[in-house]
Amino acid sequence: MRTFRNILFWIHLITGIAAGIVIGIMSFTGVVIAFEKQIIEWAERDIRTVQVPSPGAARLPVEDLVERVRAVRTDGQPTAVTVFPDPASSVIVNIGRGSVTFIHPYTGEVLGNGAEGVRGFFRWNVELHRWLVASGDNRPVGKAITGASNAVFLFLAISGLYLWWPRKWTLRAMRPSLWFRRGLKGKARDWNWHNVIGFWTLPVIIVLAGSGMVISYKWASNLVFTVMGSPAPTTQGPPGSGSVKVPAPTEPTPRKPLDELMAEARKTSPNWEYVVLRLGGGNARPAGAQAPGGKGQGGREGAPEAQVKAEGAPADVVPDAQGKRGRGKGDADGVDAVSFSVREKDAWPLFSSQQVSLNPFTGEVAKLEGYADYNSGRKARSWLRFLHTGEALGLIGQLVAAIASLGGVFLTYTGFALAWRRFFPRRRRATTEAKAEPVTAESERAA
Repeated sequence: MRTFRNILFWIHLITGIAAGIVIGIMSFTGVVIAFEKQIIEWAERDIRTVQVPSPGAARLPVEDLVERVRAVRTDGQPTAVTVFPDPASSVIVNIGRGSVTFIHPYTGEVLGNGAEGVRGFFRWNVELHRWLVASGDNRPVGKAITGASNAVFLFLAISGLYLWWPRKWTLRAMRPSLWFRRGLKGKARDWNWHNVIGFWTLPVIIVLAGSGMVISYKWASNLVFTVMGSPAPTTQGPPGSGSVKVPAPTEPTPRKPLDELMAEARKTSPNWEYVVLRLGGGNARPAGAQAPGGKGQGGREGAPEAQVKAEGAPADVVPDAQGKRGRGKGDADGVDAVSFSVREKDAWPLFSSQQVSLNPFTGEVAKLEGYADYNSGRKARSWLRFLHTGEALGLIGQLVAAIASLGGVFLTYTGFALAWRRFFPRRRRATTEAKAEPVTAESERAA
């Protein structure tokens, strides 16, 4: 048993040294992006509010708002439109995946792109957290490094628990690992901090690292479905993110206005908090629910990042399965339904939302799917996704995840410090200063 413990200790030490820097980076960025959504909303608090011209004033059609934004934002295509129930709220139009534009719903005035500096700061930290800021062909390499380092972090947490496990469960034996001790310096202090922080953050770190494995590796995600007795999804992206097809009309048929379709989508959740209309132009993520680091790992139930088709076309133009424009005609599989994500107030789980797909010609519901409709595997996978950022449990969960991530930073520091002292111990100076005594005749004779 002692031999196994020694072997495990050295594996713990060596793997920690090998992956420690990346683990420290991911832990630090996890702290930084923990409250991304709340900080961005605070930074954009002014531009998110508009003055209503008069009580009951009519809003401009969604098509008009999208076209006004498209005319100004020539750097990308609109991918989503987010509408809130508050009459004094501006409308948010996503451009690509990383930018938004706010527009006045009554006058059509383009208000601006929000807190671009704040959004850019969080976007950079998310990229550092997920890919070590690698881009292009190097991004898979960065993803592989962070994924492997996260797996090592999970191993360090579990092996650390085994190494910490006291031989005797007495208060005296456990006290050094339960709380910080004053007056310690050097190795003793680092050892105390490493054990105490590891003890109190261990359960959360295991959840964060374990859910990170599910996000990083397809086999781990599929394992969740297998364990829950559900078939694993065969398509890329979040489960259920594929486009819904509806029969193409036999004759050229005008599409219903997007406002009418949005009104139909809202009826599915009378107590709605916001509605996201998914457009074409790339991956869309609702601007009112940005990911924290974490955010930002893959798709979220309330903020899908699925591939979507062009919906901002004129009313009589129908996008087909490839996103090409045609008048009332689709391919053999039909045409894409208009997709909405409806977030309901006080919903449980907190991350749940209704995914509504409507026939663009009739307004009928082609598909309605919420959390209750998911199979067990998808429910578990969704929980793991949002436990990784703490959002599954609201602000308290985000705070706990942030504290545990901060603990990961200190575990990295104390781990490196202990390793350094083990491999490069300080040599104590042999400065034994002799106390000089007066030389006397008696002492000379005694000598």
